Amino acid sequence: MDLNKLMKQAQQMQAKMAKAQEELESKEVTAEVGGGQVKVVMNGKHRLKSIEIAPEALDPDDIDFLQDLIVAAVNEGAKNVDALVEKEMGSVTGGMNLPGMNLPGMG
Repeated sequence: MDLNKLMKQAQQMQAKMAKAQEELESKEVTAEVGGGQVKVVMNGKHRLKSIEIAPEALDPDDIDFLQDLIVAAVNEGAKNVDALVEKEMGSVTGGMNLPGMNLPGMG
């Protein structure tokens, strides 16, 4: 095996991964819960961009329900971001998984 060729391939993959990480910041995922009562938008870096709460979700006598909806929406959004990251990084690495390496999108 040519060590120089392997190193060059590793550097190219590293550059592609860095570019994919940068691009994730501009990508967005949406999650809705409670039949659309709470909707969140997150970017590919797990940053909450916006949250929408439908007026019918605002019941002063049941704040716990609204809080649960918000938590569920944010968690669902994070799960959607994880799936996006896995897809994007997997396309960069080609599903490659090297022993001892724990990189996003690998495996």
